[in-house]
Amino acid sequence: MAEGLTVEVRGLTKRFADREVLSRLDLRIGTGEFVALLGRSGSGKSTLLRVLAGLDADVDGQVGVHGTVSVAFQQPRLLPWRTVWRNVVLGLRGRGRDRALAGQALAEVRLADHADAWPRTLSGGEAQRVSLARALVREPDLLLLDEPFGALDALTRLAMHSLVVDLWETHRPSVLLVTHDVDEALLLADRVLILDGGAIVAEHELANARPRRLADHLDVRARVLTDLGVTDHAPA
Repeated sequence: MAEGLTVEVRGLTKRFADREVLSRLDLRIGTGEFVALLGRSGSGKSTLLRVLAGLDADVDGQVGVHGTVSVAFQQPRLLPWRTVWRNVVLGLRGRGRDRALAGQALAEVRLADHADAWPRTLSGGEAQRVSLARALVREPDLLLLDEPFGALDALTRLAMHSLVVDLWETHRPSVLLVTHDVDEALLLADRVLILDGGAIVAEHELANARPRRLADHLDVRARVLTDLGVTDHAPA
């Protein structure tokens, strides 16, 4: 793998029976880079994420990922019979420090006082923050976010956007965010990639510092929507 990269994928092809979902896909993600991946339903976004997470190795091509990987999914997938802090450290080795590690991670997502709570008592946003804490406690080099805000209300989504940026700026993992939300991608990412026909067909760089205003990126927004096949652009 080339120096300065966390992900380097070349010619990635993935088939399900006679259907080619990913087709000779190339992808590079730099160390500490925040990348958003957009595409229509069925374009292969989640399949690519599963390959990068090591959950699907039945592929052709070269897949290189440097360091550790964590995933936060759209559904938090918390075990209801474990308290919040035990969900955070689920599967970690070295159990002597589990409680301390969980407490530190929960403090970072502003849930330190929920360590002994049960998942059923959490709101949707709180459960998603626990999912982020579980991903971050592993100190990943690559953080994969699979539409983690899709089920949240608008105000909670905005709060989660701010939290994710804060966490990214603190820990500086490489991030790949899979999303359907164009505005979300423009607010969070350094680069926005468009996946279509199993390959990355376009990319757009965002140079402005965070926090961003969508009003400063209306030209990029229009190009991204066009790439996605949306020609009647609604105002941001």
